[in-house]
Order: sequence, then structure tokens, then C-alpha cells
Amino acid sequence: MLKHIKAWSGHAQALLVPVYPQCLICSKKAPSSPELPEICAGCAATIPWIRKPRCSKCGRHVGCPDCTRSKEEGPIVCNRSAVAYTSEMREMLGQYKYRGNERLALLLGLMLDRAYGNLKEEKESELRSLSPDSIHKPFPRFFTGNRSTRQWQADLLVPVPVSESRLNERGFNQAERLADVLSRRRGIPQLPLLIRTHHTGKQSFKSRAERLNDMKHAFAANPDMNLKERISGLINARVPENRPLQIIIVDDIYTTGSTIRACAETVKQISESYGRESEIYSLTWARS
Repeated sequence: MLKHIKAWSGHAQALLVPVYPQCLICSKKAPSSPELPEICAGCAATIPWIRKPRCSKCGRHVGCPDCTRSKEEGPIVCNRSAVAYTSEMREMLGQYKYRGNERLALLLGLMLDRAYGNLKEEKESELRSLSPDSIHKPFPRFFTGNRSTRQWQADLLVPVPVSESRLNERGFNQAERLADVLSRRRGIPQLPLLIRTHHTGKQSFKSRAERLNDMKHAFAANPDMNLKERISGLINARVPENRPLQIIIVDDIYTTGSTIRACAETVKQISESYGRESEIYSLTWARS
């Protein structure tokens, strides 16, 4: 009898031992991060989040000579990125982007969502600090109301397109996958406004000058007629005439910003073709 009791006790204790999921980064079975359930709390603590960017324009976490040197405003309001592009983050993205570890898709998207949350907080803080009399005129009514309740929300997500050869090689567009997660979590529509006009090769192997030259005329408006109807419907349903369209371009990495700027210039032209002003932002998973 005592033998059976001890055996039952051993089984009961085994049942009480917690079973943890396997971390997608370190592969260990450990308690999950509350914010990022795909990875363990230990790995989550090492992520190099960009909480307060040093450069308010490009979102870089360290000094930015490019934005300091340039006096042009450019086509985007600002960029915000989730993490600094360290060697560990480079390895994580490489696992997903080049080695087919698609289990990382949700994790990367949740990390990007954190960057959107930071951008949203920044914009709402700006709105609440403004009085109606201080707003520039084409869109005064957008800023009226109680300062403490002013909210900011993007109207549209636009993923950076990849070339057909790159899509065939990888089987997916990583920017589109990132935007998918953000779209579902925030209720923001995603539309493929852009197409890539020519294959530009891997940008990671090129100099700044080569990247800038590559991006000239690299993107164009998507000619899909069904898409034009969807754009018109989105504008009419979501965006009052008293404010600009708030559009976010989504990509995996911001390096020189040449890709983002080229996309933004085309997106701005598309917006103008519908008779609407636009404010264009960008969100990237990492900032180098």
C-alpha cells in the first residue's frame, strides 16, 4: 500500500512541474515573456529596444550625421524603429528572411507593434500640447476638442514591395508580413499601393551612394484597377476632409533611408492624385 502511495505521489509531483514553451531565440524551455510570448523572459530582456531615439527624424538610437548634415525636410515626417540592428538582431532577421524560419513572423510583427505604440504616444503628446489657434490652416477642425482626449491613428499601412525575383526566391515579402501583424492588432488597413519597377539587388552589400542611385525610379503606383476602388472607399470611410491622410510605410530595416524616401515620394503622388494631402511616416523593425 505504501509503495502505491509513493508511486502516486511521484506521478502527482510530475504533473505539478510546469511545462514551458520553447523559446524561438535560445531554444530553451523557460517562462515566456509577458509582452512577447514567443520567446523567454531572459531573451526578451536582452532585446535592444529603441525607446527614446537620439534623432527625432530617422529614429536612430545614436547620433545621426545624415540628418544633421541634410537641411531638406524630405517626404516623410519621421521614421521609428523597434530595435537597434545589432549582431543578435541581424541573426534573428537572417533566420527569418534568408533561412526560412517562418515561426519568427509573429514575433517580429509584435516587436514592430511596439514601435507603432511609441509613435502613437509621441503624436498624441504633440496634439495635446497644441491649442486650436496655433494649428496651421488647412486642417484646423481636426485638432479641436478636449486636449486630454486627442488621439492619433494611422489610416493606412503600405509595405515596401519586393521585386518578382526576390519574391520567388523567398516566397514572401517580409515587409508585408510585418504590416499584416500590425494591421490585425491595430485595425489599420494595409494596401499594396506600390510596385517595384526593377530589381535592385541586395542593398546590404552596397555603399550609401550605390543605394541612393539604385532607388531612383525604383517604385511606381500599383496599376490594379480594383485597388483604386479600395483606396477611394478607404478615404471616404476613414478620413475626414479636414485632415490629411496619415500613411505609414513599413519595412524591415532602415539604413540610409533611400528606400523609404523613394516609396514616400510615390505614395505622396498617389495621395495627390486623389486630391488629398498626406502625412507620411515609416516604421521599420530595425534601425542600423
